[in-house]
Amino acid sequence: MRRSKEAAGQVRPQTASDLFSVGLAEKVYGATKLAAVYDALIDQGIAAEQILRGVEVRPEAVHAPDTRISRGQLVTAYQNAIRHSTDRHLPYRIGTTIHVSTYGMYGYAILCCPDFRKVMDFAMRYHALATPLAAIEFVEDGELASWRIEPILHSVADRQLYRFIAELQIGIHISLMRDVMGPAFAPQEIHLSYPQADDFGLTAELAGCDIRFMQKANRIVFKSSWLDRAAQLGNRATYPMILAMCEDLLGDLTLRVGAAGRIRAILLRDISDPPTFEATARLLGVNPRSLRRQLQQQGISFRGLRDELRTQLAIKYLRSTNLPNEEIAMALGFSDAANFRRAFHRWTNKSPSDVRGE
Repeated sequence: MRRSKEAAGQVRPQTASDLFSVGLAEKVYGATKLAAVYDALIDQGIAAEQILRGVEVRPEAVHAPDTRISRGQLVTAYQNAIRHSTDRHLPYRIGTTIHVSTYGMYGYAILCCPDFRKVMDFAMRYHALATPLAAIEFVEDGELASWRIEPILHSVADRQLYRFIAELQIGIHISLMRDVMGPAFAPQEIHLSYPQADDFGLTAELAGCDIRFMQKANRIVFKSSWLDRAAQLGNRATYPMILAMCEDLLGDLTLRVGAAGRIRAILLRDISDPPTFEATARLLGVNPRSLRRQLQQQGISFRGLRDELRTQLAIKYLRSTNLPNEEIAMALGFSDAANFRRAFHRWTNKSPSDVRGE
């Protein structure tokens, strides 16, 4: 979502609000990625009913331009794909079918970028328009550049889903970079944070480069010299106009996130001591009854929002730090580790140690 450039060894991290500003259940995105999964599985002879089970989108609406889906619906489609497909390279293959032309104004703006460094910057800035199931981060360091890809925290407890999202996003990135840099583009190597698996996985033959498992992060590494090439389709005159249109789309997305997004921003200020519902309503300048009605229309409750954020942050702490459960409990506003463990099990049906050990 935010661009990071290692000009002097410093990488600007994503903020919590970048990662958690839109909930899994909010139907604010186009169906581009859902359509890609649907088409790939239909081609394999899998029935539409199996592909869309639990997704709550009709087959005739999958390709409709006005269809809006949530990230949760897309996650369900991915889980159905894992369940029903026997293609050992499915996520990467799906990713490579997604091109800039499928992204509408967002994709057109990528093509209009006057140079490839602006492409990287644009992709970071407007990634929220592309139904993000992974945080992305661009880093340029001397002769090498890389995209770092970290699937959303909701997938961390499901290692198959985590791998599926990572490899699909890698396929998308490589496809888009070939669209703008030319079909000859190839990564130097790909790093994956998990071990090689038996069920499905990315291979060197598919990606055209070495695959390194058990690395610190999921990365697409390529030579920085690619960024110095001229953008053949770039248009300096058109680019500012398209950029303004994407700003409008981003603003529209923010409006569609609605009350839930504004409440998340308030809760994230101090999740260890969050305000009450009534205090939150006062901070937003709305009547509590009106705020509750807005949340009901979005299909979520104040407690649900708070627990969703605590779940995501707990998983992040467990997987990304060595903090003991007592300190995580304190950071999330629990009186002790035992209460945190009980709540975490209620949220995820797993213990903190289960997630920490995965």
